[in-house]
Amino acid sequence: MGTDTAPPARPRLGVFKFASCDGCQLTLLDCEDELLGIAAELEIAHFPEASSDVAPGPYDLALVEGSVSTPEHLERVRRIRADSRHLVTIGACATAGGVQALRNHADAEEYLAVVYARPDYIETLATSTPVSAHVPVDFELRGCPIDRGQLVEVITSFLAGRKPGVPDHAVCFDCKRRGNVCVTVAHGTPCLGPVTHAGCGALCPAYGRGCYGCFGPAGTTNLPALAPLMHRDGMSGEDIGRFLRTFNATAFAAVEEQGPGTTDEAGSR
Repeated sequence: MGTDTAPPARPRLGVFKFASCDGCQLTLLDCEDELLGIAAELEIAHFPEASSDVAPGPYDLALVEGSVSTPEHLERVRRIRADSRHLVTIGACATAGGVQALRNHADAEEYLAVVYARPDYIETLATSTPVSAHVPVDFELRGCPIDRGQLVEVITSFLAGRKPGVPDHAVCFDCKRRGNVCVTVAHGTPCLGPVTHAGCGALCPAYGRGCYGCFGPAGTTNLPALAPLMHRDGMSGEDIGRFLRTFNATAFAAVEEQGPGTTDEAGSR
């Protein structure tokens, strides 16, 4: 008589949230038909956004949304890393500190005093930082929010044991593929497309407005070369600094430090 053999265990997926808006987790839920296929290949062991039925680690793949912004976050992100074979950060908050990292350029204590009636009840770090600043990360998926197709590619690549095929080129490449007229050349509209990581499908330029960098810096950027075009189109050094300080403030700040060109003559940002 033959012996019954148990089916092989499916890889276990954990999805976790830190300081964020939940938009990148919702992108996974918005995968619709693709999500059914993913669920068939993975055991979704921990995903509070989708189900209250959560299980402890270990996890074969952890998707982490949100920045590290509190002392509790520091402890929890280290536990997640210890429990996970692979850890992928998803979204601008997890990969660059998010829009909340604007406080890194100011006095967090002053913000607490202005915003909260009882700031002594608030436990927060002075800065908002990406997950990679605290634990090793196997892959960073950028965007605010992330792209659904890129998310599916990342999950399936880890299932297949290969490197994710996510492009690292600039938005300008996608503009050309889409047939967009360059908003900077044609209309003098400031645009971060030449220095921004692709992934949105060049959505904003397709509707006549400049890219505002929601996917963070591309693999190769040249901000000093872009700054004179922005000055030509009426932006001061301070305007450029504000343009860069949105969803990926810390990531663009790191690029700014690579060379001159993003400041005006007075050196203001």
